[in-house]
Amino acid sequence: MSTIKFHQDLKVFQKLFETAQLIYELSKFFPKEELYSLTDQIRRSSRSVTANISEAWGKRKYEKSFIAKLTDSEGEARETQTWLQFAFACHYMNEEQYEICTNNITK
Repeated sequence: MSTIKFHQDLKVFQKLFETAQLIYELSKFFPKEELYSLTDQIRRSSRSVTANISEAWGKRKYEKSFIAKLTDSEGEARETQTWLQFAFACHYMNEEQYEICTNNITK
């Protein structure tokens, strides 16, 4: 096992970063009327999952702060999951795209 020196070395960070990028690419095809609601929300929350992991890494020496940031990340992951459900229900993504994104967010 290799030593983790930076938050970017964490597999969870890498997986969630890739998922946020995938969500961004998929959301480019959402209808224009969703730009300031679903599109903006799903992009923000999916990126925030990863950003909170980065912040947690920076606070890892302080257990309560570290846990708080990981808790924030978990909350953003649940929010992203909800926005993904809306996108799927509105037929903005297919089942395979939905499954890939939700599996990456929840596991």
